[in-house]
Amino acid sequence: MTAPLATFDVVRIFGDEIAVDGVDLEVHNGEIHAIVGLNGAGKTTLMRLLLGMLRSDRGRATILGFDALDAPSKVWRDVGHLIEEPFAYPELTVRENLEASAVLHAMSPAAVDAGVEDAIDMFGLRNWADRRARTLSLGNRQRLGLASALVHRPRIVILDEPANALDPAGVVFIRDLLKRLAHDGAVVLVSSHHFDQLARVANTITVMHRGRVVGSLDPDGVDLEQRFFDLVHQADLASGENRR
Repeated sequence: MTAPLATFDVVRIFGDEIAVDGVDLEVHNGEIHAIVGLNGAGKTTLMRLLLGMLRSDRGRATILGFDALDAPSKVWRDVGHLIEEPFAYPELTVRENLEASAVLHAMSPAAVDAGVEDAIDMFGLRNWADRRARTLSLGNRQRLGLASALVHRPRIVILDEPANALDPAGVVFIRDLLKRLAHDGAVVLVSSHHFDQLARVANTITVMHRGRVVGSLDPDGVDLEQRFFDLVHQADLASGENRR
């Protein structure tokens, strides 16, 4: 049976650059799957392929059994994502942005108000609930982006660098949030180039480098940072040998 979130030998090329190069990936219910890598490793591009934001040049990306490019609207109602910078309508308040996100994700009218207020409290946005998004600090914009991605309680959660701009307390909050989501059965895919921040809560850690999967890390292992750089170094050595 196909995993709820999967790619099969997926490739994406931009001009002369192979951004994602033959990646196979599976993320299952109740799993936190972390993709870690240096800047430019291909993590964000892979997530965009899974969300149907990009068309692959080869292979397939699937979500809940559907091709990501052709998935019906009922699928996207169960998906929450934050890719790169958090999106918000700058002239709307925090509460209005969350209401818009709830409606766009097809929450029932009866559930919107309670869902929005729960998200405001969960993400520590009560003091800014009636502030326009353009006036928020970077950290609170990130919190708003995360709240907007999760206000409708999605089954599939895809978060790209979710701890960006957050203070240490915010990073701890994100770790606890990911654990709660997985405990409730969600499919969680999260990326980071600061893998030490999030990888330790993951069930699976996939290492990407130069568009390829170059290995995995044991979340319970020791010296994660050293093992990560060993994998990257070995991949660079192999790449150099193949070019000779």
